[in-house]
Amino acid sequence: MSADIVRYLTHPQVQIDPDVPVPQWGLSSIGRTRTEALAKASWLASTPQTVSSGERKAIATAEIIASQFGLMIEIREAMHENDRSATGFLKPAEFEEVADQFFAQPHLSVRGWERAVDAQARIVREAEEVLARNRPGDVLFVGHGAVGTLLFCHYAGHPIDRAHDQPAGGGHVFAFARDGRRVLHAWRRMEELDRPASR
Repeated sequence: MSADIVRYLTHPQVQIDPDVPVPQWGLSSIGRTRTEALAKASWLASTPQTVSSGERKAIATAEIIASQFGLMIEIREAMHENDRSATGFLKPAEFEEVADQFFAQPHLSVRGWERAVDAQARIVREAEEVLARNRPGDVLFVGHGAVGTLLFCHYAGHPIDRAHDQPAGGGHVFAFARDGRRVLHAWRRMEELDRPASR
C-alpha cells in the first residue's frame, strides 16, 4: 500500500491590478515572502511532483518551491481558477457576493461565471489524470481557492458549499492519501504543515 500524500496548495497573496486580467496577476511581496519561507519546509523533501495551474500567480508559487529542490514543474492549463471572465475584475465586496452565489447555486452560471459543478468536474479530472500515472512520492498541486475548495468537497464527500472554503489570504493546504483518496486534513495555513496535523 502506498503511503503517498497528495496536497493541494493555494497561491498566497497577489498583486491586485484592476487593469490586468486576473489570471495574469502575480504574487505580492507578502505572497512571495511566504512562499520563499515555505520552500524550506521539511515535508517538501518527499514531494518530487509539483503540478501547477497555468495562471501566473500559481506558477510563481510553484517555481519558488520547485527551484529549492531542483524540480521541474508540470503546468496543466485546465487547473485554472473558476472562469470569471464574464465579469472581469470586481471590487472586493461585490466579488464576495458573487462568490457566495457561485457556491450556493452550483448548477447555475452566476453572472456568466463558469458553473461550480463544471469547475469541480474539471479540477477533479485534472487531479485524477495526474494521480493515475502512479509515480512514486508525494504530489503537490498548486492552484486556487475556489477550485481547490471544489476539489476538497469532492474528496471529502461534501456537497458544494462555501462553508468549506479556505480562510482569507490564500496560502492554505488540504491533504489526502493517494490510496483511497481519504482526506487527511482540511485547509491549514501552509506555515503550519511542519506541525503535527489535527483534523
